[in-house]
Amino acid sequence: MKQLALELASPPVPTLDNFVAGDNAEVVAALRALARGEGNERFVYLWGGAGSGRTHLLHAVLREWRIAGRVVHLHAANDLPAAGAVAARDAVAVDDVQLLPPPAQIELFNIINNLREYTGVMLVTGDVPPARLPLRADLLTRLAWGLVYEVRALSEVDRRAAVRDYAAARGFALPQEVIDYLLARAPRDLSSLRALVDTLDRLSLEQKRAITVPLARELLQAAPLND
Repeated sequence: MKQLALELASPPVPTLDNFVAGDNAEVVAALRALARGEGNERFVYLWGGAGSGRTHLLHAVLREWRIAGRVVHLHAANDLPAAGAVAARDAVAVDDVQLLPPPAQIELFNIINNLREYTGVMLVTGDVPPARLPLRADLLTRLAWGLVYEVRALSEVDRRAAVRDYAAARGFALPQEVIDYLLARAPRDLSSLRALVDTLDRLSLEQKRAITVPLARELLQAAPLND
C-alpha cells in the first residue's frame, strides 16, 4: 500500500450532534442545557467505562462553550491549575478526575466552591460514581452537588448500526462482513471506528478497489492502532 495509506484519517470533531446516544438520551439533553446555559444545573459529573463516550461528550460541551464565547478551562489530572487562575464565571472541565493527585484535589475543591458562588459552570468525568472515587471526602461531596449521570456504552446492535449509518452518511454502503471484521479486531470506540471508515473510503478511491474484508485487513495490518 502507498505510504499515505498508512495514515489513519483524523476522527471527526466531537459534537453533541454526532454522539450516538443509544441509552444516553437523557444525558445528552442535560448536556445541551448545560452547554447553552439553560435550566438551573451548572455542575454535571459523568461516569462510565472505557469507550463509553464520556470524553467525547466533555469535548463536545467544551466546543459549545467556546462557540458561546465563554472562558473555558480544560484540564487533565496532571495539569489542574491553582484555584486563583480560574475566575468564578468561567467554564471548567476536568477529564478523568479519578487520577487527580492530592494537591490537585485541594485545588479542584476550591475551584468548585468559587464557581458555585457566582455563575461558573463545570463538567467533570470519571470512571466510577462519585462515592467510589479514590479522592478526598470533601471533594466527593462537591462532585455530587449537581447532576450525576452514567454514560452507558452502546449495545452491540447500536454500535453496528452507528458504523453502518456513518458510512451511509458519507455516501457508501459498508458491507456487513467488513463491519464484523472491524468490530472484532479494531478499537471499539466510535471515534476510532469512524476514522477507520473514513480511511477505508479514501483507500477505496485511491486504489480503485471495493471496500472488502481484504482491504480492511490490509489497513489494520499497516496502520498503528491503540486498543
